[in-house]
Amino acid sequence: MKYTKLGNSDLNVSRICMGCMGFGDPTRGQRSWTIDEEHTRGIIRRGLELGVNFFDTAIGYQSGTSEQYVGRAIKDFAKRDEVVAATKFLPRTMDEIENGVTGQQHIENMINKSLSNLGMDYVDLYIYHMWDWNTPIEDILDGLTHVVKAGKARYIGISNCFAWQLAKANAIAEKEGFEKFVSVQGHYNLIFREEEREMVPYCTEENIALTPYSALASGRLSRKPGANYTKRAAEDAYARFKYDLSANQDSVIIDRVSELAEKHDVTMTEISLAWLLSKVTSPIVGATKLSHIEGAAKAVDLVLSDEETAYLEEPYSPHPLAGVMAQNKRENAKDKHVWSTGDQKINQNCTDD
Repeated sequence: MKYTKLGNSDLNVSRICMGCMGFGDPTRGQRSWTIDEEHTRGIIRRGLELGVNFFDTAIGYQSGTSEQYVGRAIKDFAKRDEVVAATKFLPRTMDEIENGVTGQQHIENMINKSLSNLGMDYVDLYIYHMWDWNTPIEDILDGLTHVVKAGKARYIGISNCFAWQLAKANAIAEKEGFEKFVSVQGHYNLIFREEEREMVPYCTEENIALTPYSALASGRLSRKPGANYTKRAAEDAYARFKYDLSANQDSVIIDRVSELAEKHDVTMTEISLAWLLSKVTSPIVGATKLSHIEGAAKAVDLVLSDEETAYLEEPYSPHPLAGVMAQNKRENAKDKHVWSTGDQKINQNCTDD
């Protein structure tokens, strides 16, 4: 495994971040394909053996059970100060807003619940999961700054935002003395490269770490279409929503990934991640099988030539925004967001320990 600094922080992170959205009780959230605690522990343990020290979860993943599984495994298999633990908080609900819960109070409640779930005194990176149009960014930054000053988080990150939103937030933070975002977690992979328009050059200029999710396009960049049946492929309707409409234009790139995998005698996972690793700090790679994290770890040592990189990139054409980013509009502020299922209960229970 190789390691690098996370943007403008002093966090030393593995080049592969283990994405923990696939961990958690399948009866307690949006996703029916998540894996139970026993299998989660095996994958986390294997990741640690391979040198992975960066783990990304969220309070919204399976009603907090992902955080619980991850926290217990880290406690049993690793030293806390040798692991970089990241989690995320949800936007305020309309009920919270109507009941006068401020953005600052909401963040305090959320971090306390996450720390309880994780069984930790602090997280290394606390991430603003998606832009909350109903809460002033000043309140968000103020709340996050209090969390850092209280020692409950070391640094803050952001996810699912536009480059202008990140630039605005960090400019306000610098002016007002708030904590600044050191990382951004966006939707970025070989068949969805819209982040390259504004976010990638901005983060390069400002040394903000890129830790993209959907690094393998929900498995589409790790296998040929129809190959290697998985429970997620069969049941993840949200992933189909994000990728099925562009399947025809993406197929040319996927075929080229397969071609290069055969040439190098490696997996498609290794080719896809080797390309992404040349662009970002640490891609978030979900794992529901041991082979998933093993393949991801191997990708760190694979270097593509300039010609191979160009060959993979050449067929790309623009994509419409999909998923959370498609909802990132002021006019959608009062709509239910993609994590709305169960978030009402999570938010109401944030102070229950």
